[in-house]
Amino acid sequence: MQSKYSVSLDKIIKEFDLEVAYLPAPANELSVTSPDVNRPGLILAGRDDYFDPYRAQFLGLSEIEFLKTLDEKTQSDALKRLCQKKPPFILVTRGLEPPKSLYEHIKKFKVPLLKTTEETSSTMSALIAYLGTELADRITRHGVLVEVYGEGILIIGDSGVGKSETAVELIKRGHRLIADDAVEIRKTSSKTLVGSAPDNIRHFIELRGIGIINARRIFGMGAVKLSEKINMVIQLEPWNPEKVYDRMGIENEYINIMNVKIPLTVVPVKPGRNLAIIIEVAAMNNRQKKMGYNAAKELLHQLGIPDEEPESEEIEIWQNY
Repeated sequence: MQSKYSVSLDKIIKEFDLEVAYLPAPANELSVTSPDVNRPGLILAGRDDYFDPYRAQFLGLSEIEFLKTLDEKTQSDALKRLCQKKPPFILVTRGLEPPKSLYEHIKKFKVPLLKTTEETSSTMSALIAYLGTELADRITRHGVLVEVYGEGILIIGDSGVGKSETAVELIKRGHRLIADDAVEIRKTSSKTLVGSAPDNIRHFIELRGIGIINARRIFGMGAVKLSEKINMVIQLEPWNPEKVYDRMGIENEYINIMNVKIPLTVVPVKPGRNLAIIIEVAAMNNRQKKMGYNAAKELLHQLGIPDEEPESEEIEIWQNY
């Protein structure tokens, strides 16, 4: 499966400390577009049905030992079938030495050849996870992303409602900033969203009346983080006296981001409310709910009120942001 995004081969080589055996062009000009990888046993054996040429190909102990059982011509033909598909690169693992005919075909068909001393399965697993993040579908939206007690909290709301100021207060209380103003959200799995900051504004915060500050420079490296899973969304809105806000927390409200349901809490803003403390409590309460404890349900049980499972309400995100 080919992604609409790409990651340069140069980044992969540096990330996994790979040895370059052959490159048909500079590594920063070559790219990978599929988050999947493959062990090409079938195509080496003569079956190329459903072969995906966009996947990185791994030659491990099984493939190398199989090739050794073939005579010279059959071996060369098998490697030619693989190389003429022009995969993004071939990686030889375990420090093994591939057949000499492989070098002939990779140069002919301009296929990068890399090596590593690591085991095949562990390298494949790590590369799949890395490519899954780098090539994931993504959107960039207005908001602030912070880590509070290990929970990724995405704070949204109208411009000027106090998102950045709340983030600074949370940083001073020992929590960490991931992104301010623009949050890049990646869908790394069917149930997981990971947020980060665009490279050009990473660690910067805009405070009205103060200007732009660098959170890493002012508060130190412990105050920032590159990325974090989004565990819940907190929507800040000006206090509306005509609106009835949830005082029990029985009802489950969710927000839809890229077809992933994320718990949503609406926090009204008015003078005198300490938003940082409220968000800290919301983060801890969300963690308790994930671990199976709901304080509101326990209170109803102690009061003798029947515990009825409320219907969850799902809201489409970014209608106003």
